[in-house]
Amino acid sequence: MRLFSSSSVSALLLWGVLSPAVWAQDLASFEKAVTEFTLDNGMHFIVLERHNAPVVSFNTYANVGSADDPSGLTGLAHMFEHMAFKGTAKIGSKDYDKEQPALDAVDQAYSALQAERRKGPRADEERLTELQQQFDQAAEEAAKLANSNEYTRIIEENGGTGLNAGTSLDSTVYYNRLPSNRTELWFYLESERFLRPVFRDFYKERNVVREERRMRTESNPLGRMIEAFLAAAYQAHPYGRPGVGWASDINTLSVEDARQFFKRYYGPGNLTIAIAGDVDPEQMRQWAETYFGRLPKQPLPPAVQTREPEQQGERRIEVVSESQPAVIVGYKKPSHDHADRAVFDVISSVLSSGRTSWLYKDLVRDKQIALFAGGFPNFPGSKYTSLFLFFALPTTGHTVDEIEQAMYEVIERMKNEQVDQATLDMVKTKARAGLIQQLDSTVGLASQLTRNHVNFGDWRQMFRQLDEIKSVTAADVQRVAKEYFRRDKRTVTYSVKAEQDDAAAGTE
Repeated sequence: MRLFSSSSVSALLLWGVLSPAVWAQDLASFEKAVTEFTLDNGMHFIVLERHNAPVVSFNTYANVGSADDPSGLTGLAHMFEHMAFKGTAKIGSKDYDKEQPALDAVDQAYSALQAERRKGPRADEERLTELQQQFDQAAEEAAKLANSNEYTRIIEENGGTGLNAGTSLDSTVYYNRLPSNRTELWFYLESERFLRPVFRDFYKERNVVREERRMRTESNPLGRMIEAFLAAAYQAHPYGRPGVGWASDINTLSVEDARQFFKRYYGPGNLTIAIAGDVDPEQMRQWAETYFGRLPKQPLPPAVQTREPEQQGERRIEVVSESQPAVIVGYKKPSHDHADRAVFDVISSVLSSGRTSWLYKDLVRDKQIALFAGGFPNFPGSKYTSLFLFFALPTTGHTVDEIEQAMYEVIERMKNEQVDQATLDMVKTKARAGLIQQLDSTVGLASQLTRNHVNFGDWRQMFRQLDEIKSVTAADVQRVAKEYFRRDKRTVTYSVKAEQDDAAAGTE
């Protein structure tokens, strides 16, 4: 965790005693440094002018995540995290006039291979071997003409840092920092990769994603548990699918799938960009028009239509594992646009945030039956009906059954007793401190500006959430706990040893 700067500590101490009127004035002061505009093609920009250092942070928020993966193509949204900086026709190629036909040959070879594979038991094995060799050869020839790291090299040679991307169930985000005198370079590079991307190295990166799944899920006991947990918790909604994708889907993703997905979800109206740092807002608007204004307008993609049916009872699933035993408990809860969102944040802080939380003090510190006990309120996403998740690991000599029941006792306490005022005050102070940390970093600010604009329609929600949390009462906490922490809304996943499973089967 990054320590507060001295200025942030001072601000925190002041903030704790400031009147609401002064707080409102502080938001007004912040607003004066923010400029917003939307291009004719629908792309929205939020510019924060801050001249305390000659650097600029950029955050491009694509309102598309793994929940938007088409059926049978899970993992496709995640692929764009891996393909993000592979370049364009102008960037990343040694000779695009030669590379383009080479890439077309890769596509054709893969299509032929897939056509034979789809024949199933009627596929000719010799023909499959021949087509695989042709595909491998085509990919090798195309790779010789690529300079896939050129985009990254340009950023780094111009002083850029933190170039990266991330995919969640709800979104895909691209971000980095550059010296302020290289801001126009960013406009050119970022707009080019949305205007005419080249999906070079697609099948190579697909193999990387497949290996990522092996490491993080198939070879990771906790990863397997989480995957089983989500599949049990969601019967219809795509939140129940793994963000990295199912292995069989990853193995068959194609460049054409990626092109169609990009065409549907990466139009300018589905992108929001925040620029925070040493910039001139009017110059940002001019460069936005010049570079991003080139992107053609297109219809917004539809949101996920499937709604998760009302859960009718507790769901329990066991996962055989030889590793550290664990238990995961999740309760269905509303999406982030629900009126009780701040109450869930307060509950999360009280129950599971740090060493002062109820779960830690009861299960880890006092009873010493858990190595870890905690949770968080928006899993695996927040755009749609989500889960309030609890997770615990038992200490040696204690069982998952024991810590599961102990977790319920803590949860029942919240339902039967009102949280004391001192605890509520501490939670609200933590919320203020968290915002101050974000305000102290242009990277964090750029991220919060885009996220709040897309999810709540206004970046100011990053401030308003403090007012929402401030208004939460002990009665609100108790009411929401009673309404949502119910057995019929609960999904439980726990691990068992293989020998225990065999022994149980032998008694049936």
